[in-house]
Order: sequence, then structure tokens, then C-alpha cells
Amino acid sequence: MSRFTGRVAIVTGAAGGIGLAACARFASEGASVVAVDLASADLGAAVAAIEGAGGTALSVPADVTNSAQVAGYVNAAREAFGRVDVLFNNAGIEGTYAPMIEYSEESFDQVIAVNVRGVWLGIKYAAPAMIASGGGSIVNTASVAGLLGSRGISPYSASKHAVAGLTKSAALELATSGVRVNAVCPAPIETRMMRSLEAYIGGDDADDIRKRFAERLPVQRYGEPHEVAALVAFLASDEASYITGSLYPIDGGFTAGR
Repeated sequence: MSRFTGRVAIVTGAAGGIGLAACARFASEGASVVAVDLASADLGAAVAAIEGAGGTALSVPADVTNSAQVAGYVNAAREAFGRVDVLFNNAGIEGTYAPMIEYSEESFDQVIAVNVRGVWLGIKYAAPAMIASGGGSIVNTASVAGLLGSRGISPYSASKHAVAGLTKSAALELATSGVRVNAVCPAPIETRMMRSLEAYIGGDDADDIRKRFAERLPVQRYGEPHEVAALVAFLASDEASYITGSLYPIDGGFTAGR
């Protein structure tokens, strides 16, 4: 498929599992891809994934909580490629794990800054660039934790509920401008974030925790980053031209019975 030939996609959190998979997917379908991540040392992997899939890559180290740096990655995309068509607003952190009443203010503020402010700033600066290019698509990474409550990660869950709200609000505000806004809501995916959660809960028995998590899913397994990337690519493509303001669980059936 070549759904993104001649188009420019920005991927934040590009050095992580889902971000890497999305970079490769967009590149494989013809996009020029701007890989954004705070972990500048890890952006080489994103560039390799993009170029390995046959795409043209630009890496931009940026802190998504910093408005000047967010404006900077959007401007870098326009300067390098002349336009912005897609933003995969994917950067996020899980924060620490603790009961709500024991959670530190510093950790709470950091989670909200990255997961909410970072998404808002991405929309704020990318949407005008898309409008100037004739329209586009923004896909935000929420979570099933943004659809349900979650023990031990209340700031993360709150932040992903906020992403859901930003997604719907932005979709309404931008509907007549040609910019669509949707969100994906993954359940456990084979990423570093899940390894961190398993280790926190299980310690030396992290593998047992992983097995228990998988057994809670109707399909009895974690999702793969490339499966999330496939949904993101669909939502960003013209095939989803009548879809905006929607939240898409990609969760192996986890929320179906809840």
C-alpha cells in the first residue's frame, strides 16, 4: 500500500516500541517521517526503522512539554518537507507506581505534563500546519486506562482520560478545517512500559505477573506494537476520512466485558 506517498508524518515518542513500529509503518506506505523523542540517543533506531522501510527520515530531539520545542519539531517538518499531514501524538510515560494517597506531587506533575500537556501542545502547533497543507489527521495515544480506573497508576489513568477528552474536543473544534482527531487505546502491549509494570508488581516473579495479565485478556496474549501501528495508520489515512472524535480500544477484547 502507498496511502502516504507524498505525505509527511510526525511521530512523537518515536524511540519507544509503538513509536518505532509506527515510524516503520508510515515509511513503508510512502511517508516522509519526522521522528521525535526526548531520548535523542535512541532516535538512531527510529531513523533506521524508517530508512529500513524505504522512507525518508528526519530526527528531532524534543521535550513534548516545552512549547518552543514542540513548535520546533513542527517547523522542522515544514522546513524539511514543506508540509505536515499526520501527527501521531504518542509520547507518554507511566510514572511511578503507588497508591493514590502515597503518590508524590512531583511524579504526578511529571505524568500530567508529558501525557496531557504534551498531547495538547502537539495538537496546538500541528493543527495549523495541517490546515495550511489542506488538512490532515492527528492520532493520540490514550489507553484502556483512559477508559477504566486503574489501581496504582492513578495519575497515568487520569492523564489518559484527559487525552480522551482532548481528542473529542479537538475533533469538534477542527471538524470543519479538514483536520481529523482520533485516539487509540491500547491494553497491554509488548513494550518497555509493560516490563516496568510487571517488575514493579512482581519483582523476581515478573514473569508470573506477565502470565496473569495475559490470562485476563480474552485473546490470552499481549498485543504487538505493529498491531497498534496498523490501526494508527488506518486512522491517519484517507480510508478513515469520515472518522473523527473516536476512541479505539486495541485490547484483545479486554474492555468488551467491562
